[in-house]
Amino acid sequence: MTHIDPGIRFPGESEEYRRARDRLLEAEAGLRRSIEQVASERRMLPRGGVVPDDYRFDEASDGGEVRFSELFEAGKDTLVIYSFMFPRHSGDTRPGPEEGETARLPLSETPCPSCTSILDSLDGAALHLTRRVNLAVVAKSYPERIRNFARERGWRHLRLLSSRSNPYNRDYHAETLEGEQMPILNVFVRDGDQFRHTWASELMYAPRDEGEEARHVDSIWPIWNVLDVTPEGRGNESNFPALRYD
Repeated sequence: MTHIDPGIRFPGESEEYRRARDRLLEAEAGLRRSIEQVASERRMLPRGGVVPDDYRFDEASDGGEVRFSELFEAGKDTLVIYSFMFPRHSGDTRPGPEEGETARLPLSETPCPSCTSILDSLDGAALHLTRRVNLAVVAKSYPERIRNFARERGWRHLRLLSSRSNPYNRDYHAETLEGEQMPILNVFVRDGDQFRHTWASELMYAPRDEGEEARHVDSIWPIWNVLDVTPEGRGNESNFPALRYD
């Protein structure tokens, strides 16, 4: 492996810049160690609860039925499911799509723009991820609505499922008691003839400091990771992803 010269410098930088950057580099190296430590602890978690039902989903692609157990392909014992807020949260007033079938829906029945931005990226990553794990996206909306929206966004690689006819969303905290949809990432494993839950992005529900965002799925959300290395940073709520940019 090639090692970077610890005395790295860039054209025109000042000593003040280099001192500050080296201090930041130490913090970044510490963060790298912390990230790996947390990832290691996550991998070592005991197995969670047995999945209580062989949920019946509807494939968005053709409306066909598929059971939870059938989402596990031969040779791949891990299943990652992202819960897509379609419909969006009732308090989300960001504009809906400008054209297409989805644009004809009431705003409250359109997809969450933030979830959409995650899936825009995950669609490309799916080709690589599915070499090792099973991957699915679950939404409460009708299969044909999910299918139409996927076509409008140009998604080609995601397995999109409707949970309209089962309690998966409620069981795995993708839906509140009031019926509001919530975003959450859940991981399951095949354990012999059983299926068990292993991890969820529970940071979504953890207490936060004032003004703090949940950041529960930051690791799969590229736009924030890119903005974090810019002087402008993430910005505020007005900088959240949208379904269209006028």
